[in-house]
Amino acid sequence: MNDIKITDTAKEYKVLVDKIAKRIEEGVVKAVTEVKRSQLATYWDNGRYIVEFEQKGKEHAEYGLNLLKSLANDLTLRMGKGYSRPNLYNMRKFYQTYPNGYESVEKLTWSHICELIRIDDELEREFYSKQCIAEHWDVRTLKRQKKSALFLRLAASKDKKGILELANKGAIIEKPQDIIKDVYTLEFLNLNADNHYDESELERKICANLQEFLLELGKGFTFVKEQFPMNINNHIYKCDLVFYHRILKCFVLIDLKVNAVQYDDIGQMNMYMGYFAEEENEPDDNPPIGIVLARDKDELLVKYATYGMDTNLFVSKYELYLPNREELKQLVDKIMFDEEDKKNAFV
Repeated sequence: MNDIKITDTAKEYKVLVDKIAKRIEEGVVKAVTEVKRSQLATYWDNGRYIVEFEQKGKEHAEYGLNLLKSLANDLTLRMGKGYSRPNLYNMRKFYQTYPNGYESVEKLTWSHICELIRIDDELEREFYSKQCIAEHWDVRTLKRQKKSALFLRLAASKDKKGILELANKGAIIEKPQDIIKDVYTLEFLNLNADNHYDESELERKICANLQEFLLELGKGFTFVKEQFPMNINNHIYKCDLVFYHRILKCFVLIDLKVNAVQYDDIGQMNMYMGYFAEEENEPDDNPPIGIVLARDKDELLVKYATYGMDTNLFVSKYELYLPNREELKQLVDKIMFDEEDKKNAFV
């Protein structure tokens, strides 16, 4: 009987320890969250004070360009670290960027915000802030996606309504087309387009930089296997890269081509998709998605080669360098303004 009591007491004690530990963890999370909120509120107010001081015009003109430098010196002497001239500049920019309140970004860190306020275009800035919150991007990820012009690359393939939805809602994933990019940027592979490399080296480089490749693919991808074997009539075929998409609940098959895509590459991917649908899919899996990822593609050839085929089969290009941001921005601006002109023409 005593043994039973001791055992019961031990169990109750373990429950007590678990309860206390859980409450401490909750308290730490809440404290960190409150510190972040307090920091943002302080920095936004500081930015407002600076702007309001500057807006008094001639009365305070004597401080001019030296205002932030003077503030940095005096505040550092009084308050310690955290009030350097660059940080004060960011506080002012924070307020100027969000003069009516910063509720849309209050879940982000100050480091995130310092990156976002460098984006002049409001639509682009809204997209990145939505993605940071929805996909829990760290600052390193945000910097990479900005550098690779993710918003402009996605926006360039949409109409005006699609661009506005992209900015206001972020990248929504509901159907296979939502996870496909026309062009994938693989600059992190450090491959020189002028030098010869084969498909094995391309695949090896991707697997060695899998985290960056998953980031380029987008949300929801989980790596399954490289060189996935398929036994068809005693002949082994291998798909270069196989992923599973958690949101769409389907396999995503990727075959790599170092040259322009050919019609037989498309037929081969169609066969792979058929195999996965019949042999690998579980009852609750959706039909597989196939991507032939090539160095280049002939749009007309792709159109004819995919005629009547599975609509989940896509052909995309990859590039080994960062895209020209200005060219992409001009294209997106043209989409926005051209559709506005069309609308006004009928008024």
